[in-house]
Amino acid sequence: MGSTWGNSIRISVFGESHGAGIGVTIDGFPPGVVYDEAFILREMERRAPGRNKQSTARSESDTPRILSGVFDGRTTGTPVCAVIENTNQHSGDYAGLADQPRPGHADYTGMLRYKKCNDPRGGGHFSGRLTAPLVFAGALCKLWLKMQGVLVGSHIQSIAQIQDMPFDDVCVTPAQLEQLRLADYPVQNPRALDAMLAAIEDARLEQDSVGGVIECAAIGVPAGLGSPMMDTVESRLSSILFAVPAVKGVEFGAGFGFAALRGSHANDAFYKDGDVVKTETNNNGGILGGITSGMPLLVRAAIKPTPSISQTQQTLSLSRGTVEQLSIHGRHDPCIVTRAAPVIEAAVAVALADLVREANGYA
Repeated sequence: MGSTWGNSIRISVFGESHGAGIGVTIDGFPPGVVYDEAFILREMERRAPGRNKQSTARSESDTPRILSGVFDGRTTGTPVCAVIENTNQHSGDYAGLADQPRPGHADYTGMLRYKKCNDPRGGGHFSGRLTAPLVFAGALCKLWLKMQGVLVGSHIQSIAQIQDMPFDDVCVTPAQLEQLRLADYPVQNPRALDAMLAAIEDARLEQDSVGGVIECAAIGVPAGLGSPMMDTVESRLSSILFAVPAVKGVEFGAGFGFAALRGSHANDAFYKDGDVVKTETNNNGGILGGITSGMPLLVRAAIKPTPSISQTQQTLSLSRGTVEQLSIHGRHDPCIVTRAAPVIEAAVAVALADLVREANGYA
């Protein structure tokens, strides 16, 4: 069940990059949520390819067609199913990959897993194209979470070695998240953005690629969500974040930075703000013992450089058993980080919606 995720809200993603279409079924989604089409289309547009020279030239509208679960402008409570048609495939660019797997891709492992029956064109079911239905599911979950007072947003923390200003770990505002959502590039420091775009352009001209980090925040998250040990908030979020094809690292709060701290600096001291218990700092990213504390939930996801690059590389010919040169053709991003923010947000939104729904007694 590798393409299905969730307990109370279960999503199942289907399709291949160069098939007729891709889509998602969402089971357990609450009834009565207004289907805000303008909001959902904006979320899809944020991820869509072909919008600038920092992304692939593949141009897809990514407009979801609702097959079920929405009636008279509201969700019905029955499974929501949406399909996104593929209309701009160049499948000939991927001829020969069954014999010459691309470095950094799932061509070889996918062939092993599915006994050479998988569709390798554009990465097939392993493609980043499959993040489009995830963004749709996340957009729907954001609409319901907003009704519960929970908001999710993100920014580009870094590209290559260039760092944006991090979120204030104790104070992330709704206005801040909305401003980032509406930006073409969700970066808080304009000077950092200029340097990031220059680094991407340098990589593009050198037929190479760069990676980066997305920092995601969720505010208004109720305290007490999650369970200890084997079913923590961290493990639930990580499991869906690692479903995003390019994610190779996830950290919460101070994350790996904890290794350099003493306990006296790492601990978050409690205080009371009216009737609400808060912490002076938020090194733990809003999670203690696998359970939400009520502070802003902060998670970062490391996005690897796009493995499809135009430089000639070496790979193995599986039929001949010899190492040979490989030139990858097709349309690829020199940096996918600029399109990754809505995908990371979507994964976090789906996980939080599942946790909140579960806390309300829906199993």
